[in-house]
Amino acid sequence: MEQPKSAAGDPYDKSFIQPSMEKFEDFDQVFEKEESLSTSLVSNGRVDFHGKVADKKKTGGWKASPFIIVNEVAERLAFFAVAVNMVAYLVFEMRQSLPRAATHVTDWIGAAYVLTLVGAFLADAYLGRFKTIIIFSCVYAVGMVLLTLSASIDSLRPPPCTTRPCNKATDGQTAFLYGALGLIALGTGGIKPCVSSFGADQFDEADSREVQTKYAFFNWFFFAINIGALLGITVLVYIQDNKGWTWGFGIPTMAMICSIAILAAGVPYYRYQKPMGSPFTRFIQVAVASARNHFNGVEVVREADLYEVKTNQSDILGARKLPHSTQYRFLDKAAVVTDPEGSPKSRWMLCTVTQVEEFKCFIRVLPVWTSTIALSISFSQLSTFFVSQANKTNRHLGPNFEIPAGSVPVFAAINALILVPIYEKWMVPTIRRRTGHPRGLTSLQRIGVGLFVSIFALGSAALVEKKRRDHLNPLSKMSVFWLLPQFFLIGTAEVFTYVGQLEFFYDEATDGTRSISSAMFLSEIGIGSWLSTALVKIIDSATGGEEQGWLRHDLNMGKLDYFYWILTAINGVNFLVYLWVARRYNGRHGPSTSVRDGDEN
Repeated sequence: MEQPKSAAGDPYDKSFIQPSMEKFEDFDQVFEKEESLSTSLVSNGRVDFHGKVADKKKTGGWKASPFIIVNEVAERLAFFAVAVNMVAYLVFEMRQSLPRAATHVTDWIGAAYVLTLVGAFLADAYLGRFKTIIIFSCVYAVGMVLLTLSASIDSLRPPPCTTRPCNKATDGQTAFLYGALGLIALGTGGIKPCVSSFGADQFDEADSREVQTKYAFFNWFFFAINIGALLGITVLVYIQDNKGWTWGFGIPTMAMICSIAILAAGVPYYRYQKPMGSPFTRFIQVAVASARNHFNGVEVVREADLYEVKTNQSDILGARKLPHSTQYRFLDKAAVVTDPEGSPKSRWMLCTVTQVEEFKCFIRVLPVWTSTIALSISFSQLSTFFVSQANKTNRHLGPNFEIPAGSVPVFAAINALILVPIYEKWMVPTIRRRTGHPRGLTSLQRIGVGLFVSIFALGSAALVEKKRRDHLNPLSKMSVFWLLPQFFLIGTAEVFTYVGQLEFFYDEATDGTRSISSAMFLSEIGIGSWLSTALVKIIDSATGGEEQGWLRHDLNMGKLDYFYWILTAINGVNFLVYLWVARRYNGRHGPSTSVRDGDEN
């Protein structure tokens, strides 16, 4: 007799059919398997590439993160290979003046980081983080290809200079180069705000084990950034100086193209966050609705008067509901139900509690964002005046090798590569035992440590510069290793502040604003770069210009140490302002995110 068959599609059918009997699974075993299946699914709404709720056993975590990190290494390698030596390329190949070339590079770096706001908007509103990274990586690669062509095709550069005055670049040659740099800046703007958030998306916040792994990811992500910077500053700068610009730009171009293929290879392992519409539109809706109700005399009497949808999820696609908070109560007026019998109105007239709270979260982090911009002014000195100092020192290692001046910032990158593993493996467990906090320090405490260290970084730079200028000897220059303290300290400040900002802005963001939140702190780098340029121009005009002022073309005749002391004072005042802001900060998870409390909710 033919044995009966189980129903098609039964997920628990093992087809254990024996010739003489059937072996059925016990009900308890089935229940355990169903429970195991449910607990292996993520709780934050992330989906796999089929569009189904992601399974922790098959997606995310360290199964997916390496593909993302490789893309970041390649992007940073290419960016630093271009940024560190672009001034030299503009001066020696395109025949621009040094001040003009330096200004163009500073403005380009600033634009690249401010454009992260555009990339973040597109990711959160329309494309999602993965598609944004892929698309803008391709834009980046096209820019690198055009830059390589500019360096390798003679008609795209001025002819060799045989007689003075040298021929400058034509408008067409300059436009081609600036077009390439523009695409690289645009690519950076699309990749940078999404890649760290996309990496963090691979970890479920409701799983205690994955939460700890997520913060380890932020540390190793920063480690990867410095690996890319290290290779760009050292190996590729050396190749550019000794093998030519074509090789110097061509190698990172190939690395960028390969990284796109590697990122695409991880598609089956990623967890994806669906785009949720424009957060800025929702912010404006809250502002308009609250203002309209305020002028109409509406008051918030009870929390029960505030409108929220009745579904389990919020009406923001893919976003979880947010609980009501008592901060910024004026904005609650946007969610007051003025007509209980009527149907829900347009979001320009009535917003949900979740939509209001999303806007509150955005406003809440603005003081922290503002009070950390000053540090980016100090960071911008790594590629400008710190390198200018190095040019005036003895950089020889033995009789046959001289460290390129553009490679001296490698000291800061090496410090970061050493400090990140030490912090993650030894310092965090030690501090955790003292504070009781899972990460040792809260995000705001970590940022504060970085701001504090930056004061000593610029003070050290001022003291060393004063010593160098007071002991000028043409036959025996000061060793470049006297600059180690300032590079070490600025690198330490970056390790603490940068990773702390990654953690803070991701944690305080809502489901619909993760990329925008990441872009906010990245835009600090661009704004800091522009502020540094403005500060230099102000000091230059106030102290006598390039011929008589503090910041002369010849550093030996200037007063660069005075400029460093001004930055030291700015960092000191900024640290005090930051302490005031951070001590009063009350995050969306409660006061545990402040500098006051080491316990997490």
